[in-house]
Amino acid sequence: MRNIILSIALATAIAATAQPFQRPEPPRQTHQLRMGPVVMGIDAERGGKILSFKYKDQEIISQSRWPESFGSTFWTSPQKEWNWPPVQELDKGRYTVEHDSEGRLILSSGISEKLGFRVVKDISTSYSERSFIVRYSIVNESDQTRQVAPWEITRVNNENGLIFFDAPLDGITPSGLMAFKEDKGAVWYQTDEAPENRKVNADGKGWLAYMANGLLLVKQFEDLSPEQPAPGEAEVQVYVNRGKTYIELESQGAYTTLKPGERLSWTVRWYLLPVDATATPEELLQKVNMTK
Repeated sequence: MRNIILSIALATAIAATAQPFQRPEPPRQTHQLRMGPVVMGIDAERGGKILSFKYKDQEIISQSRWPESFGSTFWTSPQKEWNWPPVQELDKGRYTVEHDSEGRLILSSGISEKLGFRVVKDISTSYSERSFIVRYSIVNESDQTRQVAPWEITRVNNENGLIFFDAPLDGITPSGLMAFKEDKGAVWYQTDEAPENRKVNADGKGWLAYMANGLLLVKQFEDLSPEQPAPGEAEVQVYVNRGKTYIELESQGAYTTLKPGERLSWTVRWYLLPVDATATPEELLQKVNMTK
């Protein structure tokens, strides 16, 4: 689907050569949560996205100005329920600020006309865990029983990044699409270029990590059994475009049945740590284990 969208965007740009070239303006950052040298920035006006995650002045989140290529967003799964583009009310619409205090922010989306869902994002800091806790809720505002799973999509900077998580190498599908290697009890992928956009699925063990430019991003979530994700989806997903200029780190929660008025909740803990850019896999896994 992204191949089609990118092709359309390129054709539109070529056709518009008579007009001055302007990239779309990035969403503005309206709220910040801070814990020591780590700062998370959230835009309530445009999708409640996490736009920035910094250690001091170093950024790990993609700041691209192209649509669907920046920040960290939240979708409902499976994708076949809405296809493409992402649902406006949940991905780009204005989120109402229900609570805003030092160390905690609660945002609520509008109700999706197509799906009947509302999303609530409860984001807080935990000094005891040294983490940012992002608690997502999906509320069934329709009059019908629905099935749905939570899905977090985080676009990160690609600085020859290293992606790793705990999963069997032969369980990554499609097999061989990305050059994952297995070592020290995890699978590792050094981002590379390819003639096509690529996406893989895996049954992880409740965490997903990314290291680039001396920063280590670790995300922790519920470990699912193989039958728990939504049909055609997976607990851990990685997407890299053909030029390795765009990366998505994705995780999903359990596929859940919601009666009218019911909600599911799903929590992702975010950690951002400085590391030696030449750290070995063993050293990086030690850092990951420190967050557990």
